[in-house]
Amino acid sequence: MTVSAYAALETDLASGRLAEVIADIAEEAARLILPYWRADTAVETKADASPVTEADRAAEALILSRLAEHWPQVEAVAEEAVAADGAPPSVGPWFWLIDPLDGTKGFIQGRESYTVNIALVRGDAVVAGVVTAPALALTWRSVAPGEGAQRRAFGEAWKPARVRERPQDATALVSHSISDEDAERLAGRNGCRLWQGMDSSLKFCLIAEGRFDAYPRTGPTSEWDTAAGQAVLEAAGGRVLAEDGRPLAYRKPSFLNGPFSAIGA
Repeated sequence: MTVSAYAALETDLASGRLAEVIADIAEEAARLILPYWRADTAVETKADASPVTEADRAAEALILSRLAEHWPQVEAVAEEAVAADGAPPSVGPWFWLIDPLDGTKGFIQGRESYTVNIALVRGDAVVAGVVTAPALALTWRSVAPGEGAQRRAFGEAWKPARVRERPQDATALVSHSISDEDAERLAGRNGCRLWQGMDSSLKFCLIAEGRFDAYPRTGPTSEWDTAAGQAVLEAAGGRVLAEDGRPLAYRKPSFLNGPFSAIGA
């Protein structure tokens, strides 16, 4: 990227234009995905044994194209491109992290909690993000730095999103892939008496809007799984902490995350 390209990106981030544009792109991808949902879409298996559908690939192509129209010199790390190439690309000081369809297993099974994720990383920190839930017709975004987080139903106005004060019966969200025993243990470790299983980055957003309190994760995730949700949750007053107690950082080897806890108040 040139100096002028960095300056333009910084200006768009600070003004809120970037947040508006990437939210529109995520919702456009959501509209593309919806006809594939509950439509017996063909499923393939990637090298890591995870599933992929034509909806994943089509949404990623659309997102990459739209981002390049607005910010042509910003590199992107996108899930399906990485799977096809066998390794993540090298990136500059700013780059996009994209998961075009997070929660593909649930999407294939007809569940509603799958999402579209677009995030911007500067250095090793996520600085902007948007998460859209196509089946729920909802979008969450970080706004300009320091201006909080917002949520909107498709076609409606943005409304503020904010984490809640932790209640006595705090509730954790956990991955569907873990056992009840592990879920109870993880919830308790994060001060939560109750827990609920859920797919995708939607977990970050439901904490961000004050409906739940924590999302502990021990199993492996990729950076594109967490970046957009982290941006939304942090903007809403929450935190996403690695095992060392520091904010979950990005640009790690192979773009893989270790254990972390996403928490509200």
